[in-house]
Amino acid sequence: MNPVTKVSFDDTAVAFSSKSDAALYKMYLLFKSMNSNTFVKLGGTLLNTALALHLPVKFIIKPTIFDHFCGGETIEESERAIRELSKYHIGTILDYSVEGEGNEKSFDATRDELLRTVEKAHGNTNIPFSVFKITGLIDIKLLEKVQNRQELSSGERAAFERGRNRVNDICQRCYERRVRVFIDAEESWIQETIDQLTYEMMERYNQEKAYIYNTYQLYRHDRLEVLMRDYENAVKGGYYLGAKLVRGAYMEKERKRAQEQGYPSPINPTKQASDALFNNALRFCVEHIERIAFCNGTHNETSCYLLMELMEEHHIAPADERVYFAQLFGMSDNLSYNLAYAGYNVAKYVPYGPVETVMPYLLRRANENTAIAGQSSREFGLIKSEMERRKKEKH
Repeated sequence: MNPVTKVSFDDTAVAFSSKSDAALYKMYLLFKSMNSNTFVKLGGTLLNTALALHLPVKFIIKPTIFDHFCGGETIEESERAIRELSKYHIGTILDYSVEGEGNEKSFDATRDELLRTVEKAHGNTNIPFSVFKITGLIDIKLLEKVQNRQELSSGERAAFERGRNRVNDICQRCYERRVRVFIDAEESWIQETIDQLTYEMMERYNQEKAYIYNTYQLYRHDRLEVLMRDYENAVKGGYYLGAKLVRGAYMEKERKRAQEQGYPSPINPTKQASDALFNNALRFCVEHIERIAFCNGTHNETSCYLLMELMEEHHIAPADERVYFAQLFGMSDNLSYNLAYAGYNVAKYVPYGPVETVMPYLLRRANENTAIAGQSSREFGLIKSEMERRKKEKH
């Protein structure tokens, strides 16, 4: 039997093998709540209001939604999640999910925290990647101005240079410590600037192998072309391309802005078009594996099955370090645990940071779960199946 046919994403015994009956029941209650759009919207509004008024709601949030989707408030608190995942051969990507204040002091503080995540990953096989967002290090308005080729004042030029140096500080440390790092994708109106900074870092640090990875949001209709162009540039420049493939995270915001400002939306017209583009990007990466290391960052079962089949066709071993699967902590355990059980490289994005500052991230997760067609229902259905399976097993 080949490795692909051995993997079933409906195998709830493997998917929830790390969960006690009590933990599974807690998940059941959480996803039951998140299955309701009304509850998520109302709950989000109430939580934001309570936090803005400094009401003591942390004791409600931390043991529930925060505990499920985050590793902890600090790197040290996240150790429990790192160890737990490692028991099932799943790596951790520590994701500092604090949305900064947008000033130089907060940019420096974010850089310093990100350097701590690199040090934590150094020599630690349980932490295969670091990750960061460039907007945590450089002002978003400045990134947009650079993209629009607007003239910068001398103060702005100096601020951009400081931001570039922060990006380099992290990438250089990753290179020195032999830690791979994902640079996350963001909104289209700043993405070109992010890309340019990332290519600079790749050319500098990816001479031996891919340490620096760019992120491609395949819900954008031009991203496969960009991926192919980046590959050509890597070949010409004699460096390796690191690529993290995702569908994308800013669809409603992107469409709204395009409509308001009267330019064509960068987003594919249909989900099917995004799926096709994503799967073609997987094919391209597998076909050019000699120069590309990539991560299949998806919660889509079809794309995971496809990548397993492509790896088999091209004789790429499940444990080949150039290919990773990644999902978010607290979501799609049926993918992560079953893939890892079959010997594939899998990592979970594990967000961490103070409860109050991670709330925007958590509310986005809850909204995404209800927005992604059937995602919450799928999770909820799998949890119920496993609870029923365990009940039968006991009788």
